[in-house]
Amino acid sequence: MEKENTLNKSIYDFSEKIDFIQTWIIGLIAFLVPTFLAQFIQIVFGAQSIIATHSQIIVGSIVNTALIISAVNIKGWKKIIGIVTMPSVSTVLSGYVFGTASVYMVYMIPAIWLGNLALIYFYKLILLEKRKNYFLAGSLGIAVKVLVIFGFFEILNLFEIFPSKLVANLQTAMGLTQLITASVGMLIAFGIYQIEKKQIKK
Repeated sequence: MEKENTLNKSIYDFSEKIDFIQTWIIGLIAFLVPTFLAQFIQIVFGAQSIIATHSQIIVGSIVNTALIISAVNIKGWKKIIGIVTMPSVSTVLSGYVFGTASVYMVYMIPAIWLGNLALIYFYKLILLEKRKNYFLAGSLGIAVKVLVIFGFFEILNLFEIFPSKLVANLQTAMGLTQLITASVGMLIAFGIYQIEKKQIKK
């Protein structure tokens, strides 16, 4: 019997209806949150407020939560690729999370896609396939994600693609902020994961 592909694994064998609904909800969150939440925060709290200036933390944490939930619940590489690609495309199109730096995020899209895919892959590999600890899967996935994104940024920076006045902010956004938002997403998703396990067992 042929071994099931890692990306085709999910924690439970959901019905087609539930799988369809989950995929669409997670996909919409991944696409709409970077576009509209940052804009909403700016409108409500003001563009110069501390909440608005740290909107990447809020947006990134929600997006990472959606990515991890998709890793646990959604199976099939086509669905996963769709979810992986949506946040970065949405962020660049909206221009709110990174502000004037958003145009330069186009160069980072491949790395962000690979980083997000790594996060999902390690959850599926370690948590679902190897049946190991949730936080081990998350820690490895986050580490690879940050290394891919930050490493790619530093390579591009060697060619002076980014304006010098933006480099420091982008280094933080592609490094420390990625680590924080992925870690927060891991914790939020863990709570959802635990609630889901209890509901399934009933």
